[in-house]
Amino acid sequence: MHNSRLLLRSGLTLAAAATLPAALAGPSAAASGISVSTTGSTVSVVTSACSQINGSWGSAALLTSRQASFAEGRQVALAGTTVSQSAAWSGVSPGTYTVVVVCSSGATAGSQSVIVSAPTRPTISATSTTAPPRGVAGGLGGAARDYGPLTLGIGATLVGAGVVATGWFLRRRSKPYRL
Repeated sequence: MHNSRLLLRSGLTLAAAATLPAALAGPSAAASGISVSTTGSTVSVVTSACSQINGSWGSAALLTSRQASFAEGRQVALAGTTVSQSAAWSGVSPGTYTVVVVCSSGATAGSQSVIVSAPTRPTISATSTTAPPRGVAGGLGGAARDYGPLTLGIGATLVGAGVVATGWFLRRRSKPYRL
């Protein structure tokens, strides 16, 4: 009995949570049947309400505030599949526009207002740094400078003397009675 009440409560909570985003979306996307977005000076519209008739999905128009009918706007043919159709306008100047989608059957899929804002110019700050004059001086010592044979011979002699001295010291330590 207790488990059934818990399941009923959690089921109702899940149902309410699932319908909440659709209720909060309001009439803009759900009721109009279209989704309009802007990226910079490009306006695009997506719908799934149209069906293809005689090879055409329909068309979409971008209307300014001075234009009253679909025929006056910048028209673009819809392209897509049975799942989704879309259209886009590029080079749109800043302002408020209305996007209207009319399917090839003559039915209006929806209309939605969109605001195109002026593009922001990125701020570029120039900083000047000077590179080190000699490059990278890492590695085993020969990466930045070319040493002559005398320097390499003296270095090899010192390394050899160090190896011989280390061997002599270790031998002397293990057998202190020997030289």
